[in-house]
Amino acid sequence: MRTPRSSRPLLHGRHLVLAISGGIAAYKAAYLARRLYEAGSQVRTIMTEGALRFLGEQTLAAITGHAVVTTLFGSKQAGPSPHTELARWADALVVAPATANVVAKVANGLADDALTATVAAFDGPVVLAPAMHTEMWQQPATARNIRLLEEDGRCLVGPVVGELAAGDSGMGRMAEPEEILAAVAGVFDDSLSGLRVLVTAGGTREAIDPVRYVGNRSSGKMGHELALEAARRGAEVVLVTTTAPPDMPCSVEVVPVESAEDMAHQVWTRASALDAAVLAAAVADFRPADVAGTKLARSDGPPQIVLEPTPNVLAGLVERVEPGTTVVGFAAETGGIDRAVGKATTYGVDFVVANDVTSPGSGFGTDTNQVTIISAAGERTPLEMMTKRDVAGAIWSHVTTLREDGA
Repeated sequence: MRTPRSSRPLLHGRHLVLAISGGIAAYKAAYLARRLYEAGSQVRTIMTEGALRFLGEQTLAAITGHAVVTTLFGSKQAGPSPHTELARWADALVVAPATANVVAKVANGLADDALTATVAAFDGPVVLAPAMHTEMWQQPATARNIRLLEEDGRCLVGPVVGELAAGDSGMGRMAEPEEILAAVAGVFDDSLSGLRVLVTAGGTREAIDPVRYVGNRSSGKMGHELALEAARRGAEVVLVTTTAPPDMPCSVEVVPVESAEDMAHQVWTRASALDAAVLAAAVADFRPADVAGTKLARSDGPPQIVLEPTPNVLAGLVERVEPGTTVVGFAAETGGIDRAVGKATTYGVDFVVANDVTSPGSGFGTDTNQVTIISAAGERTPLEMMTKRDVAGAIWSHVTTLREDGA
């Protein structure tokens, strides 16, 4: 396990679920929750029935500011499906302590309570801190279960030798909260740490009059996921967006804009200070040449709207960035992505991300996307259909690879 230089930057703004099972080490979970919170994470908690015998749920609620989930059924505060809701919300799950019982259940895919059901519904990193008596830790069944967890890519921290329940001592003591904190930070990608990046999102609106505008169908979801993923990987992010984003960590500066002119100004004035930029916004190519000062009236008949080109935000950024800045463009096409190749090879960008918005599951407003990465030489790398969060991860990984190859 790699221990990060500092847990705070990697955990800042993270969504963490702390799941507590029924062992005497549960009392340490309150301090762990506090340390995760102090590192800048948002923390929500799950407690098993056994955990409630060692630690009061009000303690965790007071530390985290959220009600504790204790059951899959009948909890109005937890919602109709607490395990799936928590799994979608979380960036990582932390199970501390993880008793022999919970280790066995998670290793074998059982999901009969709120804790194990949430783990089963979650597709991100899971950190487990085993805690049990030495005899239980030394059981062949426990050893098999630990191997299964390791094969599944679960992160295990501890146990260690020390004092146990009832005055016993030996292997099986839960790792200390500070070590667990470092392990949680270690599961996150910090490949963008120390970098300042800019992301654009949404579709621009070009005014016809004070009420109406020329626009497009972009929801901004792809750009918002790119900003969130960059922040998760440790970057300082500027998000220039035309649509309201979801809650962002404080490492993301949100800059609201409306028109292509607004976006160009905000992007270009920051160009010289950037390490990387991903321009995912759908910028209008044309705008009304003359904007009416008052609302156009139906009684006056259809207006004659003359269009003029908008500023080319991507081309202008390429002209202004310092050498070594990674610039990524987007191309939303219909009926194929051949035109995107020309954009990739002529704009001076590092690569273009292209998608056909008429393809099922890949259009505006969807939660999924199927994109092709096109290099500056015109080489195409198609990606499979995946969530926009996963697409964002693939894009930033490609940026990281290019920067490392060019170092």
